[in-house]
Amino acid sequence: MLNDFFNENYKSLLLLLGSLAVLLVAYFVLLKILRRFGKNPKYLIPPSSVKKVSTPIVLILFSILLRMGSLRQLLGLNHFEYYFRKASTLLFIFALTWLIIQVIKMVKEHVMHTYDMNTANNLRARKVATQFNILERIVIFIIIILACGIALMSFDSIREIGVSIFASAGVAGIIIGFSAQKMLATILAGIQIAIAQPIKLDDVVVVEGEWGRIEEITLTYVVVKIWDKRRLILPTTYFIEKPFQNWTKSSADILGTVFLYTDYSVPLDTLREELTKVLKNTPLWDGEVNNIQVTDSKATHIEIRALMSAKDSSTAWDLRVHVREKLISFLQQNYPESLPRTRLRLENMEAPENTTLK
Repeated sequence: MLNDFFNENYKSLLLLLGSLAVLLVAYFVLLKILRRFGKNPKYLIPPSSVKKVSTPIVLILFSILLRMGSLRQLLGLNHFEYYFRKASTLLFIFALTWLIIQVIKMVKEHVMHTYDMNTANNLRARKVATQFNILERIVIFIIIILACGIALMSFDSIREIGVSIFASAGVAGIIIGFSAQKMLATILAGIQIAIAQPIKLDDVVVVEGEWGRIEEITLTYVVVKIWDKRRLILPTTYFIEKPFQNWTKSSADILGTVFLYTDYSVPLDTLREELTKVLKNTPLWDGEVNNIQVTDSKATHIEIRALMSAKDSSTAWDLRVHVREKLISFLQQNYPESLPRTRLRLENMEAPENTTLK
Protein backbone atom coordinates (compact mmCIF):
# COMPACT_ATOMS: atom_id res chain seq x y z
CA MET A 1 0.00 0.00 0.00
CA LEU A 2 2.87 2.31 0.79
CA ASN A 3 4.44 1.51 -2.58
CA ASP A 4 1.19 2.39 -4.33
CA PHE A 5 1.15 5.69 -2.49
CA PHE A 6 4.70 6.56 -3.61
CA ASN A 7 4.01 5.45 -7.18
CA GLU A 8 0.89 7.59 -7.45
CA ASN A 9 2.34 10.67 -5.78
CA TYR A 10 5.98 10.37 -6.83
CA LYS A 11 6.10 13.65 -8.73
CA SER A 12 4.12 15.56 -6.10
CA LEU A 13 6.39 14.26 -3.33
CA LEU A 14 9.54 15.25 -5.21
CA LEU A 15 8.10 18.67 -5.95
CA LEU A 16 7.10 19.19 -2.32
CA LEU A 17 10.45 18.03 -0.95
CA GLY A 18 12.32 20.15 -3.47
CA SER A 19 10.26 23.21 -2.62
CA LEU A 20 10.70 22.55 1.10
CA ALA A 21 14.46 22.25 0.64
CA VAL A 22 14.60 25.48 -1.35
CA LEU A 23 12.58 27.31 1.31
CA LEU A 24 14.77 25.97 4.12
CA VAL A 25 17.95 26.94 2.28
CA ALA A 26 16.54 30.41 1.60
CA TYR A 27 15.61 30.77 5.28
CA PHE A 28 19.04 29.77 6.62
CA VAL A 29 20.86 31.90 4.02
CA LEU A 30 18.74 34.91 4.93
CA LEU A 31 19.30 34.23 8.64
CA LYS A 32 23.06 34.01 8.12
CA ILE A 33 23.08 37.29 6.19
CA LEU A 34 21.13 39.02 8.94
CA ARG A 35 23.48 37.69 11.63
CA ARG A 36 26.54 38.80 9.65
CA PHE A 37 25.05 42.27 9.26
CA GLY A 38 24.33 42.28 12.99
CA LYS A 39 28.04 41.89 13.77
CA ASN A 40 28.80 45.09 11.89
CA PRO A 41 27.82 48.17 13.99
CA LYS A 42 27.05 50.31 10.94
CA TYR A 43 24.10 48.12 9.95
CA LEU A 44 20.57 48.36 11.38
CA ILE A 45 20.27 44.77 12.61
CA PRO A 46 21.71 43.99 16.06
CA PRO A 47 22.17 40.28 16.88
CA SER A 48 19.32 40.36 19.40
CA SER A 49 16.88 41.49 16.71
CA VAL A 50 17.47 38.52 14.42
CA LYS A 51 15.15 36.37 16.58
CA LYS A 52 12.40 38.98 16.27
CA VAL A 53 12.28 38.70 12.47
CA SER A 54 12.95 34.96 12.19
CA THR A 55 9.45 33.90 13.27
CA PRO A 56 7.52 36.04 10.72
CA ILE A 57 9.96 34.92 8.01
CA VAL A 58 9.21 31.27 8.86
CA LEU A 59 5.49 31.99 8.65
CA ILE A 60 5.91 33.65 5.23
CA LEU A 61 7.80 30.60 3.92
CA PHE A 62 5.18 28.28 5.43
CA SER A 63 2.37 30.24 3.73
CA ILE A 64 4.12 29.69 0.40
CA LEU A 65 4.41 25.96 1.14
CA LEU A 66 0.75 25.82 2.18
CA ARG A 67 -0.29 27.20 -1.22
CA MET A 68 1.39 24.42 -3.21
CA GLY A 69 -0.90 21.90 -4.96
CA SER A 70 1.55 19.04 -4.33
CA LEU A 71 0.92 19.32 -0.56
CA ARG A 72 -2.82 18.98 -1.05
CA GLN A 73 -2.32 16.04 -3.39
CA LEU A 74 -0.12 14.20 -0.90
CA LEU A 75 -2.65 14.80 1.87
CA GLY A 76 -5.56 13.82 -0.37
CA LEU A 77 -7.26 17.16 0.17
CA ASN A 78 -7.53 18.49 -3.39
CA HIS A 79 -11.18 19.35 -2.86
CA PHE A 80 -10.15 21.75 -0.07
CA GLU A 81 -8.10 23.92 -2.44
CA TYR A 82 -10.16 27.04 -1.68
CA TYR A 83 -9.52 26.78 2.07
CA PHE A 84 -5.81 26.12 1.61
CA ARG A 85 -5.44 29.15 -0.64
CA LYS A 86 -7.39 31.41 1.73
CA ALA A 87 -5.40 30.18 4.73
CA SER A 88 -2.16 30.74 2.80
CA THR A 89 -3.23 34.29 1.83
CA LEU A 90 -4.28 35.25 5.36
CA LEU A 91 -1.13 33.76 6.89
CA PHE A 92 1.06 35.58 4.37
CA ILE A 93 -0.67 38.93 5.09
CA PHE A 94 -0.37 38.39 8.84
CA ALA A 95 3.30 37.35 8.69
CA LEU A 96 4.27 40.16 6.33
CA THR A 97 2.53 42.73 8.55
CA TRP A 98 4.31 41.33 11.59
CA LEU A 99 7.66 41.47 9.77
CA ILE A 100 7.18 45.09 8.67
CA ILE A 101 6.24 46.17 12.21
CA GLN A 102 9.30 44.41 13.64
CA VAL A 103 11.55 46.10 11.06
CA ILE A 104 10.09 49.50 11.98
CA LYS A 105 10.78 48.84 15.67
CA MET A 106 14.32 47.70 14.87
CA VAL A 107 15.03 50.85 12.88
CA LYS A 108 13.68 52.98 15.73
CA GLU A 109 15.81 51.17 18.32
CA HIS A 110 18.92 51.58 16.18
CA VAL A 111 18.35 55.29 15.61
CA MET A 112 17.50 56.00 19.26
CA HIS A 113 20.57 54.06 20.40
CA THR A 114 22.77 56.67 18.73
CA TYR A 115 21.20 59.50 20.77
CA ASP A 116 21.58 59.87 24.53
CA MET A 117 18.59 61.39 26.33
CA ASN A 118 20.48 61.61 29.63
CA THR A 119 23.01 64.26 28.58
CA ALA A 120 22.66 67.90 29.66
CA ASN A 121 22.31 69.17 26.08
CA ASN A 122 19.84 66.59 24.75
CA LEU A 123 17.85 68.83 22.40
CA ARG A 124 18.66 66.81 19.27
CA ALA A 125 17.91 63.50 21.02
CA ARG A 126 14.53 64.79 22.23
CA LYS A 127 13.61 65.97 18.73
CA VAL A 128 14.41 62.58 17.19
CA ALA A 129 12.66 60.67 20.00
CA THR A 130 9.51 62.78 19.61
CA GLN A 131 9.36 62.29 15.85
CA PHE A 132 10.01 58.55 15.97
CA ASN A 133 7.56 57.86 18.81
CA ILE A 134 4.68 59.61 17.06
CA LEU A 135 5.49 58.56 13.49
CA GLU A 136 6.01 54.95 14.59
CA ARG A 137 2.48 54.82 16.00
CA ILE A 138 1.06 56.44 12.86
CA VAL A 139 2.83 54.05 10.47
CA ILE A 140 1.97 50.93 12.51
CA PHE A 141 -1.67 52.04 12.75
CA ILE A 142 -1.84 52.54 8.97
CA ILE A 143 -0.12 49.21 8.27
CA ILE A 144 -2.53 47.29 10.51
CA ILE A 145 -5.56 49.00 8.95
CA LEU A 146 -4.30 48.23 5.43
CA ALA A 147 -3.52 44.60 6.36
CA CYS A 148 -7.00 44.10 7.82
CA GLY A 149 -8.57 45.70 4.74
CA ILE A 150 -6.57 43.53 2.33
CA ALA A 151 -7.38 40.39 4.33
CA LEU A 152 -11.10 41.16 4.34
CA MET A 153 -11.16 42.10 0.67
CA SER A 154 -9.67 38.73 -0.24
CA PHE A 155 -13.12 37.22 0.41
CA ASP A 156 -15.50 37.78 -2.51
CA SER A 157 -18.62 37.87 -0.34
CA ILE A 158 -17.16 40.52 1.97
CA ARG A 159 -15.94 42.54 -1.02
CA GLU A 160 -19.47 42.61 -2.47
CA ILE A 161 -20.94 43.57 0.90
CA GLY A 162 -18.37 46.33 1.27
CA VAL A 163 -19.11 47.74 -2.17
CA SER A 164 -22.85 47.78 -1.49
CA ILE A 165 -22.34 49.41 1.89
CA PHE A 166 -20.06 52.11 0.43
CA ALA A 167 -22.57 52.76 -2.33
CA SER A 168 -25.39 53.42 0.15
CA ALA A 169 -23.40 55.08 2.93
CA GLY A 170 -23.48 58.70 1.75
CA VAL A 171 -25.67 60.09 4.53
CA ALA A 172 -24.16 57.80 7.15
CA GLY A 173 -20.68 58.88 6.11
CA ILE A 174 -21.57 62.53 6.59
CA ILE A 175 -22.98 61.82 10.05
CA ILE A 176 -19.94 59.78 11.05
CA GLY A 177 -17.67 62.49 9.64
CA PHE A 178 -19.25 65.14 11.83
CA SER A 179 -19.12 62.90 14.91
CA ALA A 180 -15.48 61.98 14.25
CA GLN A 181 -14.40 65.57 13.54
CA LYS A 182 -12.80 66.08 16.95
CA MET A 183 -11.04 62.73 16.82
CA LEU A 184 -9.62 63.46 13.36
CA ALA A 185 -8.56 66.93 14.49
CA THR A 186 -6.76 65.39 17.45
CA ILE A 187 -4.93 62.87 15.25
CA LEU A 188 -3.94 65.58 12.76
CA ALA A 189 -2.69 67.71 15.66
CA GLY A 190 -0.52 64.78 16.76
CA ILE A 191 0.94 64.53 13.25
CA GLN A 192 1.55 68.29 13.23
CA ILE A 193 3.37 68.07 16.57
CA ALA A 194 5.60 65.33 15.15
CA ILE A 195 6.52 67.50 12.15
CA ALA A 196 6.58 71.07 13.51
CA GLN A 197 7.58 70.07 17.07
CA PRO A 198 6.22 72.90 19.23
CA ILE A 199 6.91 70.45 22.05
CA LYS A 200 9.34 67.56 22.42
CA LEU A 201 9.84 64.78 24.91
CA ASP A 202 11.38 66.09 28.18
CA ASP A 203 10.58 69.72 27.28
CA VAL A 204 9.96 71.99 30.26
CA VAL A 205 6.57 73.68 29.84
CA VAL A 206 4.12 75.80 31.79
CA VAL A 207 0.52 74.84 30.96
CA GLU A 208 -2.66 75.65 32.86
CA GLY A 209 -0.53 77.42 35.46
CA GLU A 210 1.49 74.25 36.14
CA TRP A 211 5.24 73.72 35.68
CA GLY A 212 6.28 70.32 34.37
CA ARG A 213 8.02 68.21 31.74
CA ILE A 214 6.62 66.50 28.65
CA GLU A 215 6.62 62.82 29.63
CA GLU A 216 4.70 61.21 26.77
CA ILE A 217 3.34 62.28 23.38
CA THR A 218 0.77 60.15 21.55
CA LEU A 219 -1.47 60.76 18.56
CA THR A 220 -4.36 61.96 20.71
CA TYR A 221 -2.99 63.24 24.03
CA VAL A 222 0.10 64.56 25.80
CA VAL A 223 1.19 63.68 29.36
CA VAL A 224 2.86 66.46 31.36
CA LYS A 225 4.69 65.35 34.50
CA ILE A 226 4.18 68.08 37.11
CA TRP A 227 7.04 68.89 39.49
CA ASP A 228 5.15 67.31 42.43
CA LYS A 229 4.75 64.00 40.48
CA ARG A 230 1.18 64.63 39.37
CA ARG A 231 0.29 64.00 35.72
CA LEU A 232 -1.56 66.54 33.58
CA ILE A 233 -3.28 64.93 30.56
CA LEU A 234 -3.98 67.31 27.67
CA PRO A 235 -5.29 66.67 24.13
CA THR A 236 -2.78 67.25 21.35
CA THR A 237 -4.97 70.04 19.99
CA TYR A 238 -4.19 72.06 23.15
CA PHE A 239 -0.59 72.61 22.02
CA ILE A 240 -1.75 73.72 18.57
CA GLU A 241 -4.64 76.00 19.52
CA LYS A 242 -3.66 77.54 22.88
CA PRO A 243 -0.61 79.53 24.03
CA PHE A 244 1.77 77.91 26.51
CA GLN A 245 5.32 78.41 27.74
CA ASN A 246 8.12 76.16 26.48
CA TRP A 247 11.31 76.82 28.40
CA THR A 248 13.45 74.43 26.34
CA LYS A 249 12.24 75.05 22.79
CA SER A 250 15.67 75.88 21.37
CA SER A 251 18.05 75.29 24.29
CA ALA A 252 17.99 74.06 27.88
CA ASP A 253 19.82 77.00 29.49
CA ILE A 254 17.63 79.62 31.15
CA LEU A 255 17.83 82.81 33.20
CA GLY A 256 16.60 82.88 36.79
CA THR A 257 15.41 85.93 38.73
CA VAL A 258 15.18 86.73 42.42
CA PHE A 259 13.26 89.80 43.61
CA LEU A 260 14.09 91.55 46.89
CA TYR A 261 12.16 94.43 48.47
CA THR A 262 14.35 96.59 50.67
CA ASP A 263 14.67 100.01 52.22
CA TYR A 264 16.19 102.92 50.27
CA SER A 265 19.30 102.73 52.46
CA VAL A 266 20.44 99.34 51.14
CA PRO A 267 24.07 99.36 49.85
CA LEU A 268 23.67 98.20 46.24
CA ASP A 269 27.38 97.79 45.42
CA THR A 270 27.91 95.62 48.50
CA LEU A 271 24.86 93.55 47.55
CA ARG A 272 26.30 93.04 44.05
CA GLU A 273 29.56 91.80 45.54
CA GLU A 274 27.67 89.40 47.80
CA LEU A 275 25.68 88.01 44.84
CA THR A 276 28.91 87.35 42.93
CA LYS A 277 30.37 85.61 45.98
CA VAL A 278 27.28 83.42 46.41
CA LEU A 279 27.20 82.42 42.74
CA LYS A 280 30.89 81.54 42.61
CA ASN A 281 30.51 79.25 45.62
CA THR A 282 27.74 77.09 44.15
CA PRO A 283 27.95 74.53 41.29
CA LEU A 284 24.40 75.45 40.27
CA TRP A 285 25.60 78.59 38.45
CA ASP A 286 26.88 78.14 34.89
CA GLY A 287 29.07 81.26 35.01
CA GLU A 288 27.25 83.18 32.27
CA VAL A 289 24.94 85.86 33.80
CA ASN A 290 25.34 87.70 37.12
CA ASN A 291 23.62 91.02 37.65
CA ILE A 292 21.65 93.14 40.13
CA GLN A 293 19.36 95.98 39.07
CA VAL A 294 16.83 98.26 40.76
CA THR A 295 13.69 97.58 38.75
CA ASP A 296 11.12 99.64 40.67
CA SER A 297 10.72 102.11 43.55
CA LYS A 298 7.73 102.70 45.80
CA ALA A 299 7.03 105.07 48.67
CA THR A 300 7.95 102.43 51.25
CA HIS A 301 10.54 100.25 49.47
CA ILE A 302 12.57 99.59 46.33
CA GLU A 303 12.46 96.49 44.15
CA ILE A 304 15.80 94.79 43.42
CA ARG A 305 16.14 92.08 40.79
CA ALA A 306 19.01 89.61 40.95
CA LEU A 307 19.58 87.94 37.59
CA MET A 308 21.54 84.69 37.16
CA SER A 309 21.82 81.81 34.69
CA ALA A 310 21.79 78.01 34.92
CA LYS A 311 22.20 75.07 32.57
CA ASP A 312 18.51 74.04 32.75
CA SER A 313 15.22 74.99 34.36
CA SER A 314 15.34 72.61 37.32
CA THR A 315 18.84 73.80 38.20
CA ALA A 316 17.70 77.41 37.79
CA TRP A 317 14.92 76.81 40.33
CA ASP A 318 17.38 75.44 42.91
CA LEU A 319 19.77 78.32 42.19
CA ARG A 320 17.06 80.93 42.70
CA VAL A 321 16.06 79.41 46.04
CA HIS A 322 19.71 79.28 47.15
CA VAL A 323 20.47 82.88 46.14
CA ARG A 324 17.28 84.23 47.74
CA GLU A 325 18.12 82.60 51.08
CA LYS A 326 21.75 83.78 51.03
CA LEU A 327 20.93 87.40 50.17
CA ILE A 328 18.20 87.65 52.81
CA SER A 329 20.56 86.19 55.42
CA PHE A 330 23.28 88.64 54.36
CA LEU A 331 20.97 91.63 54.83
CA GLN A 332 19.67 90.34 58.16
CA GLN A 333 23.16 89.87 59.59
CA ASN A 334 24.95 92.92 58.16
CA TYR A 335 22.34 95.52 57.18
CA PRO A 336 19.18 94.96 59.19
CA GLU A 337 18.25 98.61 58.73
CA SER A 338 17.98 97.90 54.94
CA LEU A 339 15.01 95.62 55.39
CA PRO A 340 11.62 97.13 54.51
CA ARG A 341 10.15 99.29 57.27
CA THR A 342 7.41 101.80 57.77
CA ARG A 343 8.39 105.28 59.01
CA LEU A 344 6.18 107.33 61.31
CA ARG A 345 7.04 110.98 62.07
CA LEU A 346 5.55 112.60 65.19
CA GLU A 347 5.62 116.39 65.68
CA ASN A 348 5.13 118.25 69.01
CA MET A 349 1.72 119.86 68.98
CA GLU A 350 1.79 122.67 71.61
CA ALA A 351 -1.40 124.28 72.97
CA PRO A 352 -2.06 128.01 72.24
CA GLU A 353 -0.63 130.34 74.89
CA ASN A 354 -3.70 132.62 75.33
CA THR A 355 -6.13 129.87 75.97
CA THR A 356 -8.23 130.38 79.13
CA LEU A 357 -10.84 128.24 80.60
CA LYS A 358 -14.06 129.89 81.66
